[in-house]
Amino acid sequence: MPKQKTKKAVSKRFKLTKTGKVMRRHQMTGHFMCAKTSKRRRALRRNAVVPGGIAVNLAKLMQS
Repeated sequence: MPKQKTKKAVSKRFKLTKTGKVMRRHQMTGHFMCAKTSKRRRALRRNAVVPGGIAVNLAKLMQS
C-alpha cells in the first residue's frame, strides 16, 4: 500500500509543537493594522492554539 502524502496546504498554515498542540496564526493581520490598537496588534502577533477536535483532524493531515 502506498504512503499517505502530507497535505501541504495544512502543513504551511499550521505548526505542531513538541507536546502535540497545533498552533495557528491569527486572522485580521493582513492589512489595516494602523486602525488597531498597539495592544491588539501585539496580541495578534502571537500564535494561537487550535481547539481539541479540530486539532486532531489537522494533526492527522500533517502527519499522514
